[in-house]
Amino acid sequence: MKLFTFRIGGVHPQEHKLTADIPTKEAALPKAAVFPLGQHIGAPARPVVKRGDKVKVGTLIAEANGFVSAPIYSSVSGTVAKIDTSIDATGYRQPVIIINVEGDEWEEGIDRSSELENMEAHPELTAEEIIERIKIAGITGMGGASFPTFIKLCPPPTAKAECIIVNAVECEPYITADYRLMMEHAAEILVGLKLLMKAAKVEKGYIGIEENKPKAIELLTELTVEDSQITIVPLAMKYPQGGEKQLVDAVIGRQVPAPPAIPVNVGAIVQNVGTVFAVYQAVMKHKPLFERYTTVTGEHIKQPGNFLVRMGTPFKDLIAACGGLPDGDNKVLAGGPMMGKSVISLEVPVTKGTNSITVLTDADAHRKPIEPCIRCGKCVEVCPMGLEPYLLATLSAFKHYERLEQEDVVSCISCGSCQFTCPSHRPILDNILQGKGVVMSRIKARNQK
Repeated sequence: MKLFTFRIGGVHPQEHKLTADIPTKEAALPKAAVFPLGQHIGAPARPVVKRGDKVKVGTLIAEANGFVSAPIYSSVSGTVAKIDTSIDATGYRQPVIIINVEGDEWEEGIDRSSELENMEAHPELTAEEIIERIKIAGITGMGGASFPTFIKLCPPPTAKAECIIVNAVECEPYITADYRLMMEHAAEILVGLKLLMKAAKVEKGYIGIEENKPKAIELLTELTVEDSQITIVPLAMKYPQGGEKQLVDAVIGRQVPAPPAIPVNVGAIVQNVGTVFAVYQAVMKHKPLFERYTTVTGEHIKQPGNFLVRMGTPFKDLIAACGGLPDGDNKVLAGGPMMGKSVISLEVPVTKGTNSITVLTDADAHRKPIEPCIRCGKCVEVCPMGLEPYLLATLSAFKHYERLEQEDVVSCISCGSCQFTCPSHRPILDNILQGKGVVMSRIKARNQK
């Protein structure tokens, strides 16, 4: 089996795929669900409910508030308790809608059957209709930045899409939610890909899967053996292959230029496999996005697992379902150990972008003493964007922001490969991200003049 990968940089962290063979189960409903209004890149959604309103599963509770925005739907039935602020996974307070859960009553019109709906049975679906249903359903990217999905399907006139690439890589250690989704809903994912291809008016679709998921590669290859439009691409194990630009390079051999260039500028639209499944459900089952597959894992978690989780469910509920936190000090991440964010409270809710809750013990997470840089160049060697991380980190530390912008800090994808490989345990990425934030703010202010 020939394996493909991206050309620049990359590292090989240990897999720790503890939950790969554990089937997904439905998480219990929370007592109260918390819905942050900013679950996506762009403008936060605007509430359309008020305290005391009754809602069902699938009720619209917040509408899109601008072009780059997405609506939010209730994942539970009950009563709106209040519209308030609460801490999210980043540690900042933001507006939320809190709903007290009462039963599990669903909106009419959502098809809850498991019967597979094929494209052939719905010739009435035009590209425009598919995009509109995706937009209305509030679907966003479910593997990374949570970018509203419909926008990707409407590229600027200067770019022309040639293919859809499904990101089924899941290269972060520990996380297996996407793998379980492929094993349990492969047929629906393929229909979702066909819907995206029709929406984008392209004739070719690819699904990129790393070689550590041989059963998924085998299953999807078997289901597409007679379909010349879809190709399953086996990928070598290398992090961060799930990055959009790295995946485009690995699958179709094209390198996406520096920002503001995006994959569609070289003919590709990339969608996470969870997003593709959500597209199937939205278009074929009239189901808004209000639940997702999430992994709860860690070396010392008693019963790690994969869950179908209603959004708004607090982290504490899922961790309790896995036997609770290990004894001693722990670090809880929203995401995996490479790019996940450490949360300061277990009251943080699952949102559209929560693919994993990873629990690290103090021994796993404790940083080693920082030592002087030895000029080994390993951070440069592994950077998948071809940058010089040691230089960017130094410029950021000394607040040389103009030079930092010149050195293309905005191209950093925050993968952490530099920090992971540093023998001196220097906080390279931490410094880079601080400087990148300042540079991005300066660019935004400059463009608004």
